[in-house]
Amino acid sequence: MVRGGTGPAKMCDVKLLNLDHVAIAVRDLDQAVDSYRQRYGVEPLYREVVESQGVEEAMIPVGGSFIQFLEPLGDDTPVGKFLARHGEGLHHVAYAVADIEAALTHLKSVGARLIDETPRIGGRGARIAFVHPADAAGTLVELVELET
Repeated sequence: MVRGGTGPAKMCDVKLLNLDHVAIAVRDLDQAVDSYRQRYGVEPLYREVVESQGVEEAMIPVGGSFIQFLEPLGDDTPVGKFLARHGEGLHHVAYAVADIEAALTHLKSVGARLIDETPRIGGRGARIAFVHPADAAGTLVELVELET
C-alpha cells in the first residue's frame, strides 16, 4: 500500500533521472574544497566561474552525483544574498532530467511556481532551470539537462 498519494501515479513529462547534485553555499570555496579533501579524501572534478550565475563553483563527485560548492562573485548575486540571509549551508537540490523543456511545460501546466520558464546555461555547459522553493517544502530545486 502506498501512503500519502491522492491516487494512482500518472505519467507526466517530468522524469527525474538522477540526483545531479546537492549545492552548498560557502563564503570561501578554497576552504570548503580543502575541508572536504582533508576529511573525505575527495577532489573536485570540475571547478569554474559561471558569470551568468554570479558564482564560482566546484563539483565533487559522490557516486553518480555531486556535491557542489558555490561561492558568490559578489554580495549582490543570488548566492551572495542567500549567504547574507541564511549563512553557509544547503542552497538547492538538483535533479537530472532528459528533456528540460518538457519538464518545464509540465510543471507550469500543473501550477508549479517556476523561477525560470525557459532554460539557461549553467556550470558544465548544462541547460538548467530553477523551481521556486514554495513548490518543494521550502527547498530550491534545480533541473539539469546535460549535453549528450
